[in-house]
Amino acid sequence: MNAVDLENLRKTFVLKRGGLFNRTTTEVVAVDGISLAVKQGESVAFIGPNGAGKSTTIKVLTGIMRPTAGAARVLGLVPWSDRSKLAYRIGAVFGQRSQLWYHLPPNDSFELLARVYNLPKNDYLKRRNMLIERFGLAPLIETPVRKLSLGQRMRAEIAASLLHSPSVVFLDEPTIGLDVVARQELRDLIREWNREEGVTVFLTSHDAGDIESVARRVIVINHGRVVLDDKVSTVRRKFLRSKIIGARFEELPGEINLNGVTVLKRSGYAIKLEVDTELTNMDVVTAAILHAGRVADITIEDPPLEDVIAHIYGQHNTKYAQASK
Repeated sequence: MNAVDLENLRKTFVLKRGGLFNRTTTEVVAVDGISLAVKQGESVAFIGPNGAGKSTTIKVLTGIMRPTAGAARVLGLVPWSDRSKLAYRIGAVFGQRSQLWYHLPPNDSFELLARVYNLPKNDYLKRRNMLIERFGLAPLIETPVRKLSLGQRMRAEIAASLLHSPSVVFLDEPTIGLDVVARQELRDLIREWNREEGVTVFLTSHDAGDIESVARRVIVINHGRVVLDDKVSTVRRKFLRSKIIGARFEELPGEINLNGVTVLKRSGYAIKLEVDTELTNMDVVTAAILHAGRVADITIEDPPLEDVIAHIYGQHNTKYAQASK
């Protein structure tokens, strides 16, 4: 049994405009025939631009919203029909919406959630103590949530979502607003939980670092449709035609003029290049760098995943515009 199954899922909204005598109605398609399956234990990034249909899909999967057409199952249950049963088996974290009581410390919220999920006392205490240790919450557990930093609160939020041992966790922008250190800590915890506990992770994010750090598979949607579904590593390989090379020299380097090579930055003994690998082989570029001067250090990197995703969006938007003509 898959953790998530969607078949031709469709969700439309009807917008009404105008006054009493000149009212018009418009149908807006939020999700347009999405079909996909997520295996248990997978870690999937479900991404797309604003308005692509991500949040609507998650609301359907968590039972908050009914679809207009199509079928959906989460852990074998129909979310909107079996919402009460499903709530005991899934967790959800929304970056801007808290499940912790604002004026209470996390420990009190954990106690309340244990009652909500009917957790046996001994099982709850064992699970709570393990989560406190794993998420580093001991110094924060008795501090009112309103006094916690955003990073501290998000750690407590995810711990709260795992309190009842869910099989699937839906994370909607969990790192939004966090600083660099807190963001990476949270990514590490999510990845660790997925690998060690086998929890299925269904993640939405606009942060490429979240996708690279947490997910092994990426599903890209746009205009309510799936436009790409592949491994993160394969997406990089298929859609990357460039490399970023950084070189530091022991002397002032000579000029590097090659077809397909763009100088992004040059300052003193350092240079940063972008290489179009379809136009120029990397061996030719590295040879030119070595010829330009004595090299102290050299690094070769892929462009950020944001650039890859932007390229995918760009391709799909072009096809969508052509199809709409």
